[in-house]
Amino acid sequence: MGPAVYVINPNSSQVVTAAIDKAVVPLRSADGPDIVCMSLDEGPPGIQSQRDVDGVIMPMLRKASELEDRAGAFVIACFSDPGLHALREQSRRRVFGIAECGVLTALTLGQRFGVIAILPTSVPRHLRYFGAMGVMERFAADLPIGLGVAELSDETRTFTRMVEVGHTLKAAHGADVLVMGCAGMARYRAALEEAVGIPVVEPTQAAVAMAVGHVRLSAPATY
Repeated sequence: MGPAVYVINPNSSQVVTAAIDKAVVPLRSADGPDIVCMSLDEGPPGIQSQRDVDGVIMPMLRKASELEDRAGAFVIACFSDPGLHALREQSRRRVFGIAECGVLTALTLGQRFGVIAILPTSVPRHLRYFGAMGVMERFAADLPIGLGVAELSDETRTFTRMVEVGHTLKAAHGADVLVMGCAGMARYRAALEEAVGIPVVEPTQAAVAMAVGHVRLSAPATY
């Protein structure tokens, strides 16, 4: 069996990990690398603060170290990309963060990207990251849907708020492509794209697509 793409959800929510696993189904193939999605048992139920982000870095690095010899690539499945540079420093494998990959993918689909966040408290953290990435000249806005973790289980309400925020990002802020600022929300992507009328990037799918491509291209050539 060849090297796998390990998708690490740094929170402990099995529901989120199951949604991530379902989101990457189209990227699996019989002749491609395994895509293994896992939660971080030591992580919080959801990553909602800078403290949460910082707190999951060491457990995630330990988990990745255990997987190193079987890995072709790692994906950090949290929109704050916790420990991205630390894991790149530690690992001999390629490491992809979903926020970085989601934004970079969006830049190939439009001129100005907007982000749909979950909570208002996430927005300043996202803005710091986009500033560090050097993409603010093509940034439209980052707006929250304003629903807590418990409220996200109401799919109709969640989708309605996503559509409202998506329309605001497009009409008021000039976004011509949207990035979903949270892992595990892929089930809304196609319907959101149709409702708002501009491309929508689900960041975990974007990151795993890059990781799978890397592993496939790194495989020994056969002639």
